[in-house]
Amino acid sequence: MNIGLFSGPASKVSADLLVFLVDEKENIHTVDDPEIAAVVDDAAARFRARSLSRELIQKAGGRNIVVFSASHIRGLNTWETLKTVVARAIRLARDLGLPRVAVFCNHQDAAPLVGKAVEGAVLGGYTFDRHRQEKERFFKEKLSLEIVVHPDHQADAEARRARYAWVSENVNVARDLINEPANIVNPLVLAERAQQIALETGLQCEVLDETALKAKGYRGLLHVGAGSATPPRMVILRHIPRQSSAETIALVGKGLTFDSGGISIKPADKMWEMKGDMAGAAAVLAAMRTIAKLQPSVRVIGILCCAENMPGNQANRPGDIFVARNGKSVMVDNTDAEGRLVLSDGLARAGEEGATHVIDIATLTGAVVRALGPSVAGVLGTNRDLIRRVIAAGESHGEAFWELPLVEEYRDSLKTPYADINNIAAGGVAGAITAALFLREFVPEGVAWAHLDIAGPMFKDREWRYYEAGALGFGVKTLVHLVERFRETA
Repeated sequence: MNIGLFSGPASKVSADLLVFLVDEKENIHTVDDPEIAAVVDDAAARFRARSLSRELIQKAGGRNIVVFSASHIRGLNTWETLKTVVARAIRLARDLGLPRVAVFCNHQDAAPLVGKAVEGAVLGGYTFDRHRQEKERFFKEKLSLEIVVHPDHQADAEARRARYAWVSENVNVARDLINEPANIVNPLVLAERAQQIALETGLQCEVLDETALKAKGYRGLLHVGAGSATPPRMVILRHIPRQSSAETIALVGKGLTFDSGGISIKPADKMWEMKGDMAGAAAVLAAMRTIAKLQPSVRVIGILCCAENMPGNQANRPGDIFVARNGKSVMVDNTDAEGRLVLSDGLARAGEEGATHVIDIATLTGAVVRALGPSVAGVLGTNRDLIRRVIAAGESHGEAFWELPLVEEYRDSLKTPYADINNIAAGGVAGAITAALFLREFVPEGVAWAHLDIAGPMFKDREWRYYEAGALGFGVKTLVHLVERFRETA
């Protein structure tokens, strides 16, 4: 999709579909063409009177106009509403066969909205069709989007267009990886993709195979991956800023390219969605690809913990015990609580890389979905400032996080007489919290740590906001914002 900018009068906009969002609280557009203005003003009046309950589509001056109302998209701020509107508008353009679309963000106050319009277009124009004979060609080959901006905002709009297009492109990179089936994306392929991205962007890249994992004592990955014909991998990506950095942020992603549950096998219903159990690693990889170009002034380490959890004849068994990288013995009570085992290695590696701040991101528990629903991720950790930063970064980009407490007394539920810690809590309650308490045991001492459990918003089974059904690439925008503005928000 070609996305351009135009700063001239409305009468000179040469698009087939003109898109307006009316918002009683925000100034978004101005219209100098009387005929177009009359249509937009009439729609706004009808929205206020509640005589119009959805978008208005009307012709004026030989062109098609669609007017949306912010009041009809509940629960979203103006930024998220605009992204949703732009996505809906380009899908409408596809349905009507109108390839040239213009979105008006040309009010004096609307400069910050330009990037959001770009984001809505790039994310809304995404479709995963590579395995279908009938491809979605409109978005990729025919559609052009013009964002109408205020003449004084041209330079600022160019910068916003470039940034938001790049970030959104990388969200779509994560979506592609998550949407691919496990027979195409396995631990080896994920590691190869990381190496390719490193070559393209200038990131440093190190890949540990099963021999290296064994030699270095990363036993969590080895035990989880033992039942699969495809061996595990740990990938370390490094962004080294041009100037020395006192802080090192480690992003650790769970990369279970398929999770059958192992011997503690999952129910068959919707097990196919477990191809997405590598969404955390996909988010980290896409974030690192973004960071490589944005060049933040802080050192960033991306660690992908890649494995496949299968019930093969060498698989991890309930009751097995292994010694983790930090010397603690772990009893595997449930082989379907495998994500925390691979993350134990990633957290250890973060400390070895000199991380001062560690953020892990994982589709870790069904419990967090039961607690917060399908649209909100949980965040837990040991450092309130880092948790605050995560929540604020998510709020800036439409990714909702809610803090859950690390309840100290629940740590007793992870005790076992056979090892230092059990991989799952007794009693089956507070699963998201006890999973985080397990991870805390492997966080290097003195490091600020936040754990992001994204099991809820990893995937949608129907169109949602500006996303089509499927993977959302959740977390990419939050991680990028957090890293890019780390020094500013200190």
